[in-house]
Amino acid sequence: MQKIIILDFGSQTTQLIGRRVRELDTFCEILPYNKFPKDDPDVIGVILSGSPYSVHDPEAFKVDLSQFVGRLPVLGICYGAQFISHTLGGRVERADSREYGRAHLHTVDAENPLFKGFDQHSQVWMSHGDTITAIPDGFECIASTRDVKYAAYWSASTKLSSHASDHSPLFAVQFHPEVFHTLQGTQLLKNFVVDICGSHQDWSAASFVETTVAELKEQLGEDRVILGLSGGVDSSVAAVLLNKAIGNRLTCIFVDHGMLRKNEFQQVMDDYRGLGLNVIGVDASEKFFTDLAGVTDPEQKRKIIGRDFVEVFNAEAKKITDARWLAQGTIYPDRIESLNITGKVIKSHHNVGGLPKEMNLRLCEPLQWLFKDEVRRVGRQLQMPEHLIERHPFPGPGLAVRILGDITRERVRILQDADDIYIRALREYVDQDGKTLYNKVWQAGAILLATVRSVGVMGDERTYEHPVALRAVTSTDAMTADWAHLPYDFMARVSNDIINKVRGVNRVCYDISSKPPATIEWE
Repeated sequence: MQKIIILDFGSQTTQLIGRRVRELDTFCEILPYNKFPKDDPDVIGVILSGSPYSVHDPEAFKVDLSQFVGRLPVLGICYGAQFISHTLGGRVERADSREYGRAHLHTVDAENPLFKGFDQHSQVWMSHGDTITAIPDGFECIASTRDVKYAAYWSASTKLSSHASDHSPLFAVQFHPEVFHTLQGTQLLKNFVVDICGSHQDWSAASFVETTVAELKEQLGEDRVILGLSGGVDSSVAAVLLNKAIGNRLTCIFVDHGMLRKNEFQQVMDDYRGLGLNVIGVDASEKFFTDLAGVTDPEQKRKIIGRDFVEVFNAEAKKITDARWLAQGTIYPDRIESLNITGKVIKSHHNVGGLPKEMNLRLCEPLQWLFKDEVRRVGRQLQMPEHLIERHPFPGPGLAVRILGDITRERVRILQDADDIYIRALREYVDQDGKTLYNKVWQAGAILLATVRSVGVMGDERTYEHPVALRAVTSTDAMTADWAHLPYDFMARVSNDIINKVRGVNRVCYDISSKPPATIEWE
């Protein structure tokens, strides 16, 4: 299968490059900068990502360009462009000030294959502290901005190895075509991936399902598999995919820790049985509430819930004595974040990092190459119900990390009721575009400020109860997010309904923080 290799030099937007390439129906693989697969015949092109480093930093990441330059089409982005120039004899210098934000190309070589279909004054997004002040011999400038002479450059043929047939082009851009603010970035990437590299654009949900089901049948044979379900889209799609491959040799376990949304345990169990899955539901809420009693620290909550989940899951899994595999809904961003090359932990994932030794099971991850939007496309290809596919992300610890303070059944009841009113209203409100608010936001939920009490008046009585904060964000990948601008009439109705119908709440607030600097969840 054809693939584009994206070499990751530590940029925060490397995943976006991958998503843009996948949107072109082309498979790509993101690898650490020093892990280029020399002997993979399926590679049709290489992209070098940006980086938090300067090419002049002693710890800057470096790669041997002769592995692919000249042999395959190459596109260097930001640091990638600077590294190419710096390595091949050009000059990269510290800019007087960091060049960050919108810029406009005022000179574009529209005849160059990389800029086919580009406007002369197209908007791009810059983000760099160094700038290229001279390009290597044999290269040509193909785009400039007012402040950046070498916004893009290229060579039709760069020979760095002894291979007589080496003649593939090399392109480099100092801006970021993968980000939203580069208005024709998708066109640039399409020019590179499809026209220059020659992608057949045959990576699709249908081809993924067909190929993966065949691979699962071969990998698993007649073995029995256990899968832990969460109710979320990733584990649900993984379950349906496995069920298509091996049928009732898949046993799913769904653990209820007592902090799911209102009535969610039964609703999800009904959904799974409707899909024909062999699923075991375990109500372990008493254990979780007992172990969380009096705990207020968010990280401690997560650790207790994670430990208890493993204990409950393992106890149930051991009853299936002939199981040989543990399946997980791990997706590609989980694996990329967990293997971040800078050594800085971005996010820890409960389903990445190996298996408990006592389980003695092998690992099966059928979605490990997919981004979230691709998982949803596969779900539709498998004809899963839309409400499961479009489900918002939900934290593994559930409402425990949406309650500020210690966890009690009463506080969970309050938050479940408030959250239920909010989510139902998002699903019911149809805007002028004909879409529900639920489908227009990436994630939404209510947060109970259990450590705070506010004064209110209901009827002739003074109240002293808890505030609830509502959160809704728009995003494409959860790496960045903005608060959703929900209609005022919607917010007024939801606020009134929560205060009037949920015992224990007398005030509703709306969180208008973006990520960064805030996170999507409060804890």
